Amino acid sequence: MLTSPDIAGLQEWRTTMRTDGWAVSLPVGYRIGGWRVSRPIASGSWASVYEGRDCDGTAAALKIMPTGTVTRRQLRHLQEMTQREIRLHRQVRHARLIGLRETLVVDDPGCPDLDGACVLVMDLAERSLADLVRDGVPVPGAARLIIEICEGLAHLHAEGWMHGDLKPSNVLLMADGSVKLADFGLATEIDGTHGYLPPMGSLDYVPPERWGESLTDRGHAVRVSADVWALGTTACQLLTGRLPFTAPTARARHVAAAEYAIGERPLTLPASLPPGWRSWIAGCLAPSPKSRPTAARQLRQARVLTGSVPAARRGRDRLLAAASAAMLLAGTVGAVPLAGHSHERWLRADADVPERYRALIVEAGTMCDEPGLSPALVAAMLKAESGFDPDLSDPAKDEYGIARWTPSVLRYYLPPDRRGTIPVPPLPPEDSIPAVGRYLCMRLPLLAGVRGDRGLLGAAAYRTSDDVIRRENGIPARLQAHIDRVKEYRAEYQP
Repeated sequence: MLTSPDIAGLQEWRTTMRTDGWAVSLPVGYRIGGWRVSRPIASGSWASVYEGRDCDGTAAALKIMPTGTVTRRQLRHLQEMTQREIRLHRQVRHARLIGLRETLVVDDPGCPDLDGACVLVMDLAERSLADLVRDGVPVPGAARLIIEICEGLAHLHAEGWMHGDLKPSNVLLMADGSVKLADFGLATEIDGTHGYLPPMGSLDYVPPERWGESLTDRGHAVRVSADVWALGTTACQLLTGRLPFTAPTARARHVAAAEYAIGERPLTLPASLPPGWRSWIAGCLAPSPKSRPTAARQLRQARVLTGSVPAARRGRDRLLAAASAAMLLAGTVGAVPLAGHSHERWLRADADVPERYRALIVEAGTMCDEPGLSPALVAAMLKAESGFDPDLSDPAKDEYGIARWTPSVLRYYLPPDRRGTIPVPPLPPEDSIPAVGRYLCMRLPLLAGVRGDRGLLGAAAYRTSDDVIRRENGIPARLQAHIDRVKEYRAEYQP
């Protein structure tokens, strides 16, 4: 039950005050159940947060979602957000997630703006990480903060939930210096591989693929990889004071991220990032959602980077870190075989694929789990393009090397730390072959719905463009002979 002071006093306070324009305006001293409002903390579009104290002086955060100042449609949306947030708190508990103490419903007919509002009584934080971010200035202790964010995110994902709105303002710093994830109004349960979110989100932290998903009556389909993208963006801010994409407005930065995701611009991270963290963030920001690492993997890797891995696990995690670092430097997180492992699982032992290229081909063919991608397909494409000739040179077409890359195109598919620089021929296989995998991981999702074998469609797009394949709804007749050869070689190379 919520009781109010006299309405005249409340209206007078609202005309003078610090919280004008907030979603909910309350005066100091306003009583909510056993709590008395002691000061305003922050407000968003849909809720306001105040500090409250009980009769013993214990402090808590009071998150209040209004009802009287919104439309019927907005009210339904607010109710759904509130119900999701409460359900998550009841199902998932962890030291890195803000705690919910109780819920209250306002019963105050004398104040229509507040009557019926839901109040979440939560643990009180000192501030959010957004309060610590300064332009171009690293946040002190950023590496530890990132690890603790990963701990909360990995637990959420393991319990079948995704946050949906991870950003510095939704990560709270507690009195003991630890962090807790908060603001679960856009959290969603994962149903199979996806959850569903309304068409909302902070543009700087929303991955480019979000708006490519069709909007259904349940919202946009989303994967937990969207949280990992937001994790990478947040980590970049904490470590450098900068966002990974630079432009004057959030909309322009989102456009830059979308252009990066389709290979039209490189990922240019701040120069002040340490090399290990540069690779870590590039992994979070992998263009293909399926190529991003899990939050649990990033937690392990972050612990290795900071030397905080328990001694008993250090040796094993160094091996994992070495493999992860190699994949992250490639801008992917796929199943890269370790040196010395047999490639017969992926390529026929008696096939004419040169032994010296097999590890690179397997790396390229396992960079992501896109349907159609395989080492056999990559090997077949190389055979059809050049006959495995690393010294191929065709200046008339501006194509070079074992994969017949045009240098001005290859630059978009190099590892993140070199992406954007046009390479000069000859083009070594160590660059050319993994780049084929990056290309396919980026382009195969764009061919969903086009008729035909997905892998062969990708090979055809490599020869022309995914726009042409979508426009013609299949493989153009002029490429059919080339694709028939790719199909024949793939059958020969498949174990």
